[in-house]
This record gives sequence, C-alpha cells and structure tokens, in this order.
Amino acid sequence: ADHTSDEVLATSMAIAKTIQKIPVLARVCYGFIGNRMLRKYSREAQLCLIEGASPEQVDTVMQTFGMAMGPLAVSDLAGLDIGYKARQGLTEAEKGEPSTYRIADALVELGRLGQKSGAGYYTYDPETRQRLPDPVVLEVIRKEADALGIRPRELKDDDILNRHVFALVNEGMNILQEGIAQRPGDIDVVYVYGYGFPAYRGGPMHYADTIGLQKVYDTICAFGKTYGRKYWQPAPLLEQLVQ
Repeated sequence: ADHTSDEVLATSMAIAKTIQKIPVLARVCYGFIGNRMLRKYSREAQLCLIEGASPEQVDTVMQTFGMAMGPLAVSDLAGLDIGYKARQGLTEAEKGEPSTYRIADALVELGRLGQKSGAGYYTYDPETRQRLPDPVVLEVIRKEADALGIRPRELKDDDILNRHVFALVNEGMNILQEGIAQRPGDIDVVYVYGYGFPAYRGGPMHYADTIGLQKVYDTICAFGKTYGRKYWQPAPLLEQLVQ
C-alpha cells in the first residue's frame, strides 16, 4: 500500500518463502493482479457461451492450450454462488453488460451451484465427480441469448482461445502501466503458480512476446471491430510497445 515500509515488504516475502509459497509483490487495486485479470478472462467465457459456444467447447479449447482447467469447470469447482452473491452488492452499472453474467445467474437461480450441488455448467457423478455435459445448460444459454436478442452462431476454436488469452494479456498491460505489478515476469509468476496457466508457455505476458506483440495488437483491434470497443481496446502500453 502507499505507506508500506520496506521492512514489512521484506518480512512478508520471507514469511511466504518460509511456508513454501510463491510471493509476488503487488500494489493495491480491485482484484490486485490475478483476479483483476481473471474478470476479463471470465467475461470472455460468458460471452462465448451466449454467442453460441457450448461449455465443453470453451473448456476443451483452453485445456488443449494447456490450462489446468477450462474457465467454466473452474467456476463449477469454486462455486457459482460466490460470483452471484458478489454481484448482488453491485449496481447495474457496476455489474456491466447483462450478457456477461446472465447465464451464470440463471444457473444459480436453478440451484446449480457447481460441484457442491452436483450440477453447474456440467452435472457431476456423485461417486467419481466426473463431469458430464447437460442439455439443461444449453437450454438456459439459449433462453438467455433470446432474452438479450443475441443470435447464436458457430465460434471458431482459435477465436475462443485468443479472446481468452489476449484478454489476460491486455489487462496485464494496464496493470504494468499503472505500476500495480513491477514487471511482466511477476504477472507470469502469478498466473503460472496461482491460476493454472501452462508453465511451458511461460505465463500470459511471456506468451505474448513469443507470438509477437504486433499479432496481439492487430487481433485486439480486429476484435474491437467485431465485438465492440467497450470490451476490446488495446492497452496504451501495448500500443506504445508495438509502435
């Protein structure tokens, strides 16, 4: 925080290492590093669903990329009611576009809280906890899309992947520019150790370097034209680095 002493920082980092955790220093903002980026990642999962992807398609794309779990399977594991309850304390403006949360809310209101209730985006075998697709969820998605006037279409796997990963990268750039994280590598450590990002890809920021920031920038600009600039606008730091 603004008045945290060097002594306190050094002690905190030492304690984390002593208890065999991986510490990362962050300044203060809503969600810090990891959860602030996760909100953009989760937004894309919800939008892909309401635009026509199935939960299995979204999760399979992200697991094939190397994520430990897909975003919707993670939601089921954590409990859909957590996000639902958090949204109840927000104004309509703070909640954002209904398309980014209506499906999740509808599932909770049906009593589908995730693994804890035996059903969320998937149903779960009570003995093995194996997840299975559920046509009820597809019907919920269809109803919510109809209510918002969204016509479902076929989504390409590459678009699903890039929407999720580049949402992380773009918000990471904002976090760097604001000084919330000291360096790109700190963001990568958070995502590899805390959020199941594939270690062999080096974290979201390193991955962006490996494929080229120009490609990331051009894709985000293209997404802005396709999906709207309210979601997709290159972070100023990304634009600066590309230039």
